[in-house]
Amino acid sequence: MEFISDRVSVERGPQALSVVISARLPSMQRALLLAWVTVWTLCGLYYIREWTVTEDTELRRFLPVMIAFWAYFEFHVVRTLLWRMHGFEVWRLKDGVFTVKNSLWRYGRAHDYFVDNIQRFGPLNIDGSSWKWQVNDSFWNRGAERIGFEHLGRKVAIGRGLSEQEADKAAALVATALKQARKQTT
Repeated sequence: MEFISDRVSVERGPQALSVVISARLPSMQRALLLAWVTVWTLCGLYYIREWTVTEDTELRRFLPVMIAFWAYFEFHVVRTLLWRMHGFEVWRLKDGVFTVKNSLWRYGRAHDYFVDNIQRFGPLNIDGSSWKWQVNDSFWNRGAERIGFEHLGRKVAIGRGLSEQEADKAAALVATALKQARKQTT
């Protein structure tokens, strides 16, 4: 087993390649995210409590809207926290099939892509100064993808939360393995 970074490991076999990307954060960012989730949850519980005990009719009409807003973001924040604490992205290239799986506690849906149908595999062109990219790549989000390819005309993005250097190394490694796999299938 070799390591591209402390979060990205690569295992090469005679006919297979496996890349595992951990979604874990540094301890300070993990503590900040946990504190944010805790405070957000307490705020929501306070809204729910206030809705059940208040006698103010105007407030009772407003609070369900606020609770719906809170619940939507609570779902996304908790999902991000779980992903950042226990999530992995797993890529496997074996027997002419490239498999990508976002795994949370070893659960997740694997997507298979036939090697012969994969085109334009490589790092994505990203405008690092764009506001959208900055928000998607922040630690309180699940992370933005850095690598992409086309499969049967459909664009697929992988490499959630990778740095630019990690993405370049992982893309070069997998692109080489894809070329070798294509040669073996023909």
